[in-house]
Amino acid sequence: MDFSVNSPILFVLVGLIILAVLGQSVFFLVKALRRAKELGMDQKKLRHTMRSAAMFTVAPAVAIVISVMTLSKDLGLPLPWLRLSVVGSMSYETIAATNAESAMGLVFGQVTSLTAQQYVTIAWVMTLSIMVGIWLVPVLAKRLQSGMDLMEKRDKKWGDTFQNALFIGMISAFLGYVFCDFSTIFVGDTSGLIPVCVMAVSALLMVLTALGMKVTGWKWLSEYALPISLLGGMAAAIPITAWLG
Repeated sequence: MDFSVNSPILFVLVGLIILAVLGQSVFFLVKALRRAKELGMDQKKLRHTMRSAAMFTVAPAVAIVISVMTLSKDLGLPLPWLRLSVVGSMSYETIAATNAESAMGLVFGQVTSLTAQQYVTIAWVMTLSIMVGIWLVPVLAKRLQSGMDLMEKRDKKWGDTFQNALFIGMISAFLGYVFCDFSTIFVGDTSGLIPVCVMAVSALLMVLTALGMKVTGWKWLSEYALPISLLGGMAAAIPITAWLG
């Protein structure tokens, strides 16, 4: 039997896992509502909070759907659906899948079919890598937080600088991925400019969204900043690739 990344059995397995996760969400939601009632919290405010939270999950969901569509070309629908429904992000999943495919001599976005072995390898790389962060939280998070709190008490300015440095270090890892092929322009290949230009367009859209919030006072617009930036960058990638690719 030929392997298919969109095999019905994969949809069944992924669906069962996602149903389990949704079941946990419903369970804790019911527990929280019962506890709120015991504490005498205003039920009207609780309902308003639930409606607001439900409404503002639409914007991040758009980004997730786009991410699933992007990964589905190579990996089919079940695996990206599972990864981005439980734990994962567009930036991480794409990089993990791209690196795994590159190690096997494949090019992300140009894969027509995968063998079962290749598929399982990519799934393991995507899953195990991101789980490292989950495992490290209970082991190191408390110590790191205590150390940073102590640092801020001694010198708040240095504490803020240290936190900013950590954030910049994380962003630098992704910037390295964007600029890794930039040197190709020196040998006449302008394709290395494509991710740089796409990033610039996304950044510009993010800035424009922030300015729109400041001018109009629409704070809710912040929830849509990421989808706007993501959609705009992906749309811009088409003409940019046609121009430079």
